[in-house]
Amino acid sequence: MAKSLRRIALVVAVATALSKVVGLLRQQVIAAAFGVGAAYDAYNYAYVLPGFLLILLGGINGPFHSAMVSVLSRRDRNEGAHVLAAINTMVGAALLAVTLLLIVAADPLITLVAPGLDATRHELAVEQMRWMAPMALFAGLIGLGFGALNAADEFWLPAVSPLLSSLAVIGGIGLLWWRLGSAIVLPQWALLGGSVLAASTTVGALLQWLIQLPALAKQGLHRFELVWDWNHPGVKEVLAVMAPATLSSGMLQINVFVDLFFASGIVGAAAGLGYANLLVQTPLGLLSNALLVPLLPVYSRLTAPADRPELVARIRQGLMLSTASMLPLGALMVGLAVPIVRLVYERGAFNQGAAQMVASLLMAYGVGMPVYLARDVLVRVFYALGDGNTPFRWSVAGIGLNACFDWFLVGGPTPWGLQLPALNFGAPGVVLATVSVNLITCLGLTWALAGRLGGLPLRVWSRDSLLLLLAAMAAGCVAWGLSTWVAWPAGFLGLLLQNGLCAGLALATYGLIGALAGVPEVRQLLAMAGRRRPA
Repeated sequence: MAKSLRRIALVVAVATALSKVVGLLRQQVIAAAFGVGAAYDAYNYAYVLPGFLLILLGGINGPFHSAMVSVLSRRDRNEGAHVLAAINTMVGAALLAVTLLLIVAADPLITLVAPGLDATRHELAVEQMRWMAPMALFAGLIGLGFGALNAADEFWLPAVSPLLSSLAVIGGIGLLWWRLGSAIVLPQWALLGGSVLAASTTVGALLQWLIQLPALAKQGLHRFELVWDWNHPGVKEVLAVMAPATLSSGMLQINVFVDLFFASGIVGAAAGLGYANLLVQTPLGLLSNALLVPLLPVYSRLTAPADRPELVARIRQGLMLSTASMLPLGALMVGLAVPIVRLVYERGAFNQGAAQMVASLLMAYGVGMPVYLARDVLVRVFYALGDGNTPFRWSVAGIGLNACFDWFLVGGPTPWGLQLPALNFGAPGVVLATVSVNLITCLGLTWALAGRLGGLPLRVWSRDSLLLLLAAMAAGCVAWGLSTWVAWPAGFLGLLLQNGLCAGLALATYGLIGALAGVPEVRQLLAMAGRRRPA
């Protein structure tokens, strides 16, 4: 069984890595074609609602996926096919109505999501939302189908399927580039370019759904029929799991709405956030799978009072491993923001000005890297303890806090019609607001967990975290100093050399200081990097 679990983890990790690499290539193609211009800027606002549904409902480990896995894994294929057909029918009907709503009400919805858009970007966003509205329907079908496949021990296809969406976008932009050439960046082609970008995104979602049908049929789980069966026990169980999970998962996505609402008055902000966010999510997703997936089942097995010391030790391991890996990554994003962005994106329409803007956002993301994984660790511990209410309450509170921080840090209007220019950080303020909320949430969840477990050795954990922070700051200074003071060669190879050498020396600095400080998790990470077992 252990070997089987390791094999599954390897399959998922390889598929996820492949999807993320192609996703990065997709973003590079978008950057070269549109830069931070109107077409891609408007696209990020148009994508908010359809993309919210695709991530929430169609994503791996999303509520639809998790509900199907938990229910169908305990049923035979014939009954599973009936349950899947019934849920597909009900969800499909509901999401078809949502699709029609997005098409008909696109104009007021864009006004609601992004009130600060100028007329040109507003018109583009409305048109793009209408093109992407069918993604609402496909999102639910994708999540349900891939959940059924995972329940049947089919893991490769769900994990690798986002690659198809990226390829569809790359293909659509490629055809447009073949037709227009370098004129693709001209304002008169913004509507066409934005429409192609949106339409190819929808095609990608369609492909994600279509590719699962043969696999479902092979497993005996797919039926081309409408089934209205509300009373089947399996259907009731799926709905009972799906409803609260969807509500809870949606809390994090609502913060995206809040951020874009405040960013809509800043030209190019949504495009810049999209580019910077991908640079953060690519390594974050890989590290999350590598570090946390093996630990999460352990928490669920250590909930008995007699296992409390071991549970506390494992919580420390999860938190400190995430901190020890995220701090140097954040330091590199702060110290090497400009050369990283230039290396990945600077070509075609993505010019030096766009690079500076995205680099400022990447630096803001880097400041908050340590709390991203730590929050996920804490939430999973509460779930293992059978407590979903505490994370949910903090998620709800986080929405209000995020709006307040956005208001302050982006320079929102006061009730008297005045601005707060001293606190106006522009687009980076949106990221710093999210970082602030994540930090407060982590502290609150840690405090609640300490109360739940009768105390935690927070003084020792804080001391080791401070040592790691100092090591990361030293690493960031090394990266920034070398990047700034050395005359690096021009061009792509020069940027590659600059990033590689600066990052390598910075990480060596971090590892040396962390190991000398006696933080065991740093030694663990060094052992993992050297493919050795920690002592």
